[in-house]
Amino acid sequence: MKTKQSKSLFETATAYIPGGVNSPVRAFKSVGGDPIFIKKAKGAYLYDEDGNRYIDYIASWGPMLLGHAYPPVVEAIRKAVEHSTSFGAPTELEVQLAKLICENIPNVERVRMVNSGTEATMSAIRLARGFTGKDKFIKFAGCYHGHGDAFLIKAGSGAVTLGHPSSPGVTEGTAKDTLLAEYNDLDSVKRLVSAHKNEIAALIIEPIPGNMGCILPEPGFIEGLRALCTREGILLIFDEVMTGFRLGFGGAQEALGVQADLVTYGKVIGAGLPVGAYAGKAEIMEFVAPNGPVYQAGTLSGNPIAMTAGYTLLQELKDKPQYYTELAGKCKALHEGLASLLEETELPWTINRKGSMISLHFTNVPVRDFDSAGTGANDYFKQFFHGMLKRGIYLPPSAYESWFLSNALSEKDIEETLAAAGETIEEMNQKR
Repeated sequence: MKTKQSKSLFETATAYIPGGVNSPVRAFKSVGGDPIFIKKAKGAYLYDEDGNRYIDYIASWGPMLLGHAYPPVVEAIRKAVEHSTSFGAPTELEVQLAKLICENIPNVERVRMVNSGTEATMSAIRLARGFTGKDKFIKFAGCYHGHGDAFLIKAGSGAVTLGHPSSPGVTEGTAKDTLLAEYNDLDSVKRLVSAHKNEIAALIIEPIPGNMGCILPEPGFIEGLRALCTREGILLIFDEVMTGFRLGFGGAQEALGVQADLVTYGKVIGAGLPVGAYAGKAEIMEFVAPNGPVYQAGTLSGNPIAMTAGYTLLQELKDKPQYYTELAGKCKALHEGLASLLEETELPWTINRKGSMISLHFTNVPVRDFDSAGTGANDYFKQFFHGMLKRGIYLPPSAYESWFLSNALSEKDIEETLAAAGETIEEMNQKR
């Protein structure tokens, strides 16, 4: 597989862009080697600058639910662009998308469009603080909510320890209001709530995390959070930037049967264009300016091109719910195929799956939180990643990321993927 053009572009990029990339995971630092530069994509396939074709299991980190360059979305964008790419003024398109979301998500009565998942989560926390009059919030180790200062916090030595900055540039003043809990550990949350009685505005969580692999909530965990937040007057925020409209039209709320007070969206609602949103009951959302005192604004919020793409994709998903069944079936086939291959080896492994999200961890420990995700043998993942890449399978370049399937994947694509996995695993066995 030739990578001359990608290598040349990366060398040039490092002279002008920090690390040569505009988002860190793209640099391949955790797996080694140089990143692949993509030229185009169609359906389930990516094509790099050297002309190599890859079966894609990133799907632009989630939004390409029906595949790249999905014809109805492309055509809708083409028509919208003829009217201009931005107005900085209200449009019918944003009303249509907001109406579609509010009429189909039971606990959503108002939605505010922004430009990214990070904007959505930052705004949701600010709104929760403004609405409750409290300052602190709880997040979970291993759950990623974008690069807002308050989210870039690592846990201390105990469950009731205040957060400390994990990135230079994040002040202690910002960190002191962030409380760290452990995913799938309801007691760790209860201890925080007890230690900071009547000080906590919100609890934000990826209900099904995708940034430490695909992690599933254990029975009673999410339900316990809902009950605790209701009892203590804490707003429960579901960060559904990844899971929203991917695990079903109702996202993780529907899949888990639990409703949050506020929900953040991204990815799918823009069909791959830069967009995010936060949403919830009117009582809370009306606290946002211009109706309320909590300020949030953006020139490109509700951008007509992004709204057109998102509306077209969401309407398609609403009209054809069978897509979700098909996606889950393809993910199940991939899961079972990988498991069958790995069962014949002495490699440590565990696989987590929900809907069209899946992750492979090279550990024998059940992966249920950030600590257990860290038990994976990263050297094995590096070998697996590069073995698959050279065979034309494009996986997330990190052991801590979920894979995302698109419905453009065919049965033949799954078979080709499993054949590549079989060859790669055999190579790994020989190196043991």
